[in-house]
Amino acid sequence: MQPGNNADLRRERVHSGCLLCGAGNPWSFRLTFAPDADGVKSKFQTHPNLQGYDGILHGGVTSALLDAAMTHCLFHHGVRAVTADLHVRFLHPIPCPECLALRSWMAASKPPLYKVKSELWVEDRLMARAEASFIRFM
Repeated sequence: MQPGNNADLRRERVHSGCLLCGAGNPWSFRLTFAPDADGVKSKFQTHPNLQGYDGILHGGVTSALLDAAMTHCLFHHGVRAVTADLHVRFLHPIPCPECLALRSWMAASKPPLYKVKSELWVEDRLMARAEASFIRFM
């Protein structure tokens, strides 16, 4: 399947309740992703309610944002899969509130297994990165 071919319609049917991007979830962060070279990219404005320590984005939110970017990279490639293994490297405390840039790309594809990577940036500084294994489920 070519990237983007009806992937959005299928994603909405199975992913509408997602906390990070789901149109059917009233508490959703409403993340949207756009194609970027071999993957996807997004911007996200954090809110003080998402901090752990004062002025710092909660690590669980950081992990969820990176995981969502990787999931959408797979959607972009026409793959529906779930996270099997997630490794996050926190490089710097992420200020909150702040505008974040997310980027994700496919590292390896051996269906039904996929390796995907993602990065979280503040301006021109890499703040966190992740690598995950996903397994196709549909």
